[in-house]
Amino acid sequence: MARKSSLFGRHWHRWLFALGCVVVFAGCSDGTLEFTPNQVHALATERSRDMPTQAALDDVTVVLNKLFGTPEEPRWPADLLENEQQLVSLKRLQQASGSVESDEENVHRGLYTEHCVICHGVSGSGTGPASMYQWPYPRDFRAGVFKWKSTERDAKPTREDLRALLQHGIPGSPMPSFATVSADDRESLIDYLVYLSVRGELERKLIALAVDEMDYGDEAPEQDWRLSITDSEEKSEGEQAVIDTLREVAGDWVAASQTSVPPEPIPGAADELHASIARGAALFGGQVANCAGCHGPQGQGGMVLNDFDDWTKEFTTRVGITPTDSDAVKPFRKAGALPPRTIEPRRLAGGVLRGGDDAETIFRRIQHGIAGTPMPGIELSEQAAGTTGLSPADVWDLVHYVQSLVRPTPKPTAHAEEENSLAAIPEIGATL
Repeated sequence: MARKSSLFGRHWHRWLFALGCVVVFAGCSDGTLEFTPNQVHALATERSRDMPTQAALDDVTVVLNKLFGTPEEPRWPADLLENEQQLVSLKRLQQASGSVESDEENVHRGLYTEHCVICHGVSGSGTGPASMYQWPYPRDFRAGVFKWKSTERDAKPTREDLRALLQHGIPGSPMPSFATVSADDRESLIDYLVYLSVRGELERKLIALAVDEMDYGDEAPEQDWRLSITDSEEKSEGEQAVIDTLREVAGDWVAASQTSVPPEPIPGAADELHASIARGAALFGGQVANCAGCHGPQGQGGMVLNDFDDWTKEFTTRVGITPTDSDAVKPFRKAGALPPRTIEPRRLAGGVLRGGDDAETIFRRIQHGIAGTPMPGIELSEQAAGTTGLSPADVWDLVHYVQSLVRPTPKPTAHAEEENSLAAIPEIGATL
């Protein structure tokens, strides 16, 4: 079964509301909300390049403030964007930003602070006051990596994907449904999420760009190569690099509208579905798909994997640090990183699939994997089917088998001979 946080018990939402009030009224020394620099990414970049990053981080912070404003007074750099300028609405950003309040017409402001900051933090870092007590940790929007979506692994989610997450929540995780929040307010929250993600990913890319290409070190480079934003029509090398990177990050969100749509499911009566489940069971435990290697025989889970998600790997294994080495991890923890936790593959049998358990969603999970996690994607090919790869038909067999684990499928009423042969297969007989 999915792990649940027990700290707050039955009244977890009341505790979160109380903690949220602490964030709003005591988040900063003067009572205002502030974006904090991504010290964890800067430190990881410094470690991987063996180059200081403080000068780069200082200039990048100035650039971000000019482009995006503050949590109290957000900006959107529409004048520097083209097709991406309509990605978010400044009016909706203003409604979602700042401290919680409402006017005489019951128009709410501070929606992100009210509903999201307790888990995801003011900057979208995923390190809000309640984050330490949740499994899994809340999403860090700043990396621009999202798990549950209808697009390819490396693509951004569509707006409809984000709408569905707010509407339904994420089953098996602390992310609740916001169905009781008005549709207009949810749209404002989506805009603010995209805003935080574009801002955060631009910060990450600019820090790396400064060290790798702009000659930043202990000090900033000469003026023409410094990362900056001005009102001048003549752009320096550093300013043009900022604009190009901004357009690249925002453009990825616009491109997300091209979703990955799997082929139609294999239709059939109950006996045909039963045969598909049998084939899926063989693939699930076989060497080609080897789903059982992580999810356990018959999807029972319990496999111990010494692996981590990408958010943890960024400041551990990818920079030569063992996640269990508390002394080596300590500087990153002081910079704001959450404690490393090993990944736990989903228990499928009788479990809850966080990203959804409809057929198309499971097909996408198998084909594209889950971004930010060790769950891999696969290359589909009719030619390699059954030997070194999987065909679309193979994936549908796996989909039907996984669905039979999550929701047991009725046995067919016909073809008794086939039914008896399937019952002889332990992993099938135990799940139907």
